[in-house]
Amino acid sequence: MSKINEEYKKRRRNLMRQMGEGSIAILPGAHEVIRSRDTHYRFRQDSNLSYLTGFPEPEALAVLIPGRDQGEFILFCREKDRSREIWDGFRAGPEGALSQYGADDAFPISDMDDILPGLIEGREKVYYSMGSHPDFDTKLLNWISHIRAQSRAGVTPPGEIIDLEHMIHEMRVIKSTAELTIMRKSGKISAEAHCIAMRACKSGMYEYQLQALIEHEFADKGAVAPAYSSIVGSGQNACILHYIENRAAMQDGDLVLIDAGCEYEGYAADITRTFPVNGRYSDEQKAIYEIVLEAQRVAIDACRIGNTYNKPHEDSLETIVEGLRDLKLLNGSTEEIIEKGSYKSFYMHRVGHWLGMDVHDAGDYKVDGASSGWREFESGMVTTVEPGIYIHADNKKVPAKWRGIGIRIEDDIAIKKNGPECMTAAAPKQVAEIEHLMAG
Repeated sequence: MSKINEEYKKRRRNLMRQMGEGSIAILPGAHEVIRSRDTHYRFRQDSNLSYLTGFPEPEALAVLIPGRDQGEFILFCREKDRSREIWDGFRAGPEGALSQYGADDAFPISDMDDILPGLIEGREKVYYSMGSHPDFDTKLLNWISHIRAQSRAGVTPPGEIIDLEHMIHEMRVIKSTAELTIMRKSGKISAEAHCIAMRACKSGMYEYQLQALIEHEFADKGAVAPAYSSIVGSGQNACILHYIENRAAMQDGDLVLIDAGCEYEGYAADITRTFPVNGRYSDEQKAIYEIVLEAQRVAIDACRIGNTYNKPHEDSLETIVEGLRDLKLLNGSTEEIIEKGSYKSFYMHRVGHWLGMDVHDAGDYKVDGASSGWREFESGMVTTVEPGIYIHADNKKVPAKWRGIGIRIEDDIAIKKNGPECMTAAAPKQVAEIEHLMAG
C-alpha cells in the first residue's frame, strides 16, 4: 500500500477507535453543482470524506464499521461506464475503490438503498453529520424508521445518532507531518505568486490582470485551483474585506491589497500582502503599514504551545490601538478604546482562523473546561495571522490624508514545539523588501 493510502488508513483507524465496536459511520460525498444549464462548477470532494479516503469522484459514500469481519471500510461509488468516461472522464469504479483507495469492500452507488440499511441494522450507534447533506438526512431517517418498525421481528435498530463532524474536525485541527509538508508546498507556491504580482504591478493595470498572473502561477506549479476567490482590491476597494469583483483600474499613488492562496493536493494556503501600485509607499501609507506589520509580528510570536487561541488577537489589537492613538486617529487610553470598541471602525475582524483542507478550516476555537473558554495551542495546529487597518474613504472623523487606506498582512503559521513556523515567509512584507522587489 502507498504512503498516501497508509495516511488515510491511519486516520480511519483513529476515528474507529473513538467510535468503538457496535457502531457505524456514514459519510456522503459532495455532488456536482450546476453552473448554468448543463455545465457544472469544477467538482471538489467533501473535505471530511476526502480526509478519510482520498476518493475524488462525485456520487460517493464511505462507510466505516469497526470490527466488521468482511472489512471495516466500505465505499459506494459510480460504476465503470466506458460511454460516460468518454464524455466526463475516468471513473475508478468499485474495482478501483478496492485496488487504488484501499477499500475493504466496494459497491455501485446505485445499490446503496439495497445494501446500506442492512449495514445499519444491528448497530447501536450511527455516527453521521446531520444537516450537512439534507437529502441524505431524509434517506437515513427513513431507513432507521423502517428498521425500528421491524423490531418485533427481532431486528435491532440503532439506539442513537451521534454527530460525526465534531470527531473528524477535532482530528483535522492537528496536522500530521505529511499534511504539514503539503501545506508548506501550498504556501511556497502562493508566496511565489504574490512576488510575481508585485513585480508586474503598475499604474493603469486592472485588478483582474494581477489576479490572472497569480492564478496562472498556481496552475503552473501544480495547484489546480485557488483555495478561495482571489481578492485584488486597489485604492478604497482594499477597505472591502471580501472584495472579489477585481474590475477596477489601479491608480498611481494607491495601494493594492491581494488576498490569494492556492489549493495544493487538497490543502489551502492563505496569504495577504498590501503594496503600492507605483512601488513606493507614501508617508501615510507607510505609517499605517508599519502598525499592521508590528501587530502581525507580536501576534505570530504569541502562536506558541500553551497560549490560548485568543492571545494573538489580543496582542494584535493592543498594538493596533496604540499605533492609531499615536497617529491621533483614536482618542483615549488603550483600555478605554478596547472596552468601548471604538477601534472597530478601523479593525473589525479577528486576527486569524484555522487553516487546512478548508481555508476556514475545521476545529473548535473554544473548549469546555478551559478557564478562559479559549482552547490552547498544540503542536500541529495551523492558523492564519492577518491583522488589518481599514480607513474608509467616507470616514469623515479622520483627516483626508488617511482616507482610503486599507492594509492587511497575512501569513500561515504552524504551531511547533520550538515556536511558530511561518509557512508563507517567501512573500516579502517589510517595506524595504517590497519596494526593492518592485523596483526590479
